[in-house]
Amino acid sequence: MFAIAKMDLKLLLMSTLLHVVFCYSNALKEVNECINANAKHCGECIQAGAKCGWCKDPNFLKQGETVSTHCDELQSLMKRGCTISMIENPRGEQVTLKNKKVTDRSKGPEKLKPEDITQIQPQKLSLTLRSGEPQSFKLTFKRAEDYPIDLYYLMDLSYSMKDDLENVKNLGTSLMLEMQKITSDFRIGFGSFVEKTVMPYISTTPAKLLNPCTGDQNCTSPFSYKNVLKLTSDGKKFNTLVGQQHISGNLDSPEGGFDAIMQVAVCGEQIGWRNVTRLLVFSTDAGFHFAGDGKLGGIVLPNDGKCHLENNVYTMSHYYDYPSIAHLVQKLSDNNIQTIFAVTEEFQPVYQELKNLIPKSAVGTLSANSSNVINLIIDAYNSLSSEVILENSKLPEGVTISYISHCKNGVVSEGENGRKCSNISIGDQVTFSISVTSKGCPKQGKPETIKIKPLGFTEEVEITLNFICDCECQKYSVKNSQDCHFGNGTNECGACRCNEGRVGKQCECSSNDVATEDMDRTCRKDNSTDICSNNGDCVCGTCECKKRDNPEERYSGQYCECDNFNCDRSGNKLCGGHGRCECKVCVCDPMWTGSACDCSLDNSTCMASNKQICNGRGICECGTCKCNDAKFQGPTCETCPTCPGVCAENKECVQCQVFGTGEKKDTCKRHCSYFKLIKVKDRDKLPQPHDSSYPVMHCKERDANDCWFYYTYAVNNNTEKEVHVVETLDCPPSPDIIPIVAGVVAGIVLIGLALLLIWKLLMIIHDRREFAKFEKEKMNAKWDTGENPIYKSAVTTVVNPKYEGK
Repeated sequence: MFAIAKMDLKLLLMSTLLHVVFCYSNALKEVNECINANAKHCGECIQAGAKCGWCKDPNFLKQGETVSTHCDELQSLMKRGCTISMIENPRGEQVTLKNKKVTDRSKGPEKLKPEDITQIQPQKLSLTLRSGEPQSFKLTFKRAEDYPIDLYYLMDLSYSMKDDLENVKNLGTSLMLEMQKITSDFRIGFGSFVEKTVMPYISTTPAKLLNPCTGDQNCTSPFSYKNVLKLTSDGKKFNTLVGQQHISGNLDSPEGGFDAIMQVAVCGEQIGWRNVTRLLVFSTDAGFHFAGDGKLGGIVLPNDGKCHLENNVYTMSHYYDYPSIAHLVQKLSDNNIQTIFAVTEEFQPVYQELKNLIPKSAVGTLSANSSNVINLIIDAYNSLSSEVILENSKLPEGVTISYISHCKNGVVSEGENGRKCSNISIGDQVTFSISVTSKGCPKQGKPETIKIKPLGFTEEVEITLNFICDCECQKYSVKNSQDCHFGNGTNECGACRCNEGRVGKQCECSSNDVATEDMDRTCRKDNSTDICSNNGDCVCGTCECKKRDNPEERYSGQYCECDNFNCDRSGNKLCGGHGRCECKVCVCDPMWTGSACDCSLDNSTCMASNKQICNGRGICECGTCKCNDAKFQGPTCETCPTCPGVCAENKECVQCQVFGTGEKKDTCKRHCSYFKLIKVKDRDKLPQPHDSSYPVMHCKERDANDCWFYYTYAVNNNTEKEVHVVETLDCPPSPDIIPIVAGVVAGIVLIGLALLLIWKLLMIIHDRREFAKFEKEKMNAKWDTGENPIYKSAVTTVVNPKYEGK
């Protein structure tokens, strides 16, 4: 106990010391951020960091200062004697230029124009950015009720879509009726596509150019893309024009749909897109060609992304290659078009992958004859409109933007998920916190404009970015001031800005004289041969450190001997990602130590289940237990493969204390007083793990009489060992001798009878086999007794040869 308390005290002292070092190094780092910038004028200083200021007092450095710079952290400048009125510290600001409230109305008989409906607020901002100082604002989005919708139906008219065309012919009026449940202002258009009109995509023989479908008189000539019907609110006109369409054909399976999508996206005037919700339904039962495939037909010019419709027909399919997926994504996004891919089940995986590459797009499974197309469109529209995803235009160099979304039901997300909110119903309002930060001063401080908008919507927030690159005091600079060594520089903000060819704080040195031996001597550390540690230039006897390509990396120190990037690394991270590099040495964050800050001082990973560090059998180093006893192992020294279990370890003491049995019954008091014994009546009264604030081990052991006894072992919060024991033994009932003896005798008799019966049966079988054998041999005998050659008759007959029978 004392050893553990002593260890915890050491850890507490070490943690406190590291915290003090951390606070000191943090303060040092803030100062160094400004000093290490080596700012030569006020403009460079304020771009070094948001906390950097410039003292414009010309007498500031004539007070015996050891730090010879006008640029420092605000508090440090005041401590060094610069009054607040003499500190140049411009701050950023924001101005809201247009802030029309989002439309809040119920769907009713009044009908607003699209330009009168507002779904995003504010609409226009002006941000003035100081380097390193973020400017934040709130963006509100509310999905408006009864918002107008334009839907363009783009259909594959290759021969395999013949039966689908029949079902699409009545799509106009039917879809109008369904969409009126969502909006009172709905327009629909229609276009069709097949393939590029060159080999090898189609057959160019004269007969096939007239009718590419063998035996079908209703088949029309192949074409790339046709705009059949401009967007209209007349559903009957849609039905009429679509009913006049005919199927066509091509040779290969993939179609030229990407050419058609590009033209639909960029030909806004011919298609008739309004500044409202724009939906493109792409219906096909095949794959697609994309950039590079045009080489098969000798087409090598990349798609130019421009409109080439003449008489509503795409005329440059033979001249420009198919567009790439990235090109399509850009054009669809620029024109706020949301795409619904209505494809057959066979090509679902292909278009699902395409959907992942095209933001604000959806995929629906088209039935074999397109009979479910209306339900597919409605479901896909609801899916697309229920999600808002913010995107911004290209940012100027050095400018970053971050998002935090505040969605329905209090859901807050950051990072990439901070750009979007899902499950938004009509009338729902969500908010985004947007923060814009600039590092440095891009493009010499010229204003830049960026835009933020929800994908698939036409409304956007326009943000003008202004950059603070110079200080106010620079307006009052004096050129060729006598304060700068007889007019060799400009007196600017209390310091000299030297003319070309002059260096030094008062421009007292010529750049041709900066490498003389006398001046170099003061730039060598410890009389070494290296000038400014080879990391800087000696200017008038003072080291001016070189700048790195990475602005985050800096040389510092009187002799430029320090840097913030040459420290030990761990996991390919500088200082293990848990500290800062200062003068080639890692200054670790609290609870981290080591030369690369890769050793954690957090002992929570070493805490065993009994709330002891390393189970009391080791020490915690860098968040990992080092066990003192070789028998114990594991992350917290709790595993002991060769040790008896807790249950077996305490069995004998439990037996002797409760039941007076076991090997330790004679030495029970001497050896078994190390735990607190508590008796319970039955097993239900034993402590359960979920009822206790500390781990409990349940044990079941058997004594010499084959009786079971049950108990639990635990170490409570006061580190006392507790044993709860069921006070009664669980013994098996004694056996009944008579049935056992009777059973044995009966078994022996039955076995004897069985053996006799088996013997008798075997004998019968043997006799029958012998008799059958005898019968068989008898049947096979060749002579009877009269013909037996061995047989000799008892009668002898003698014939007289002289007897003639007379």
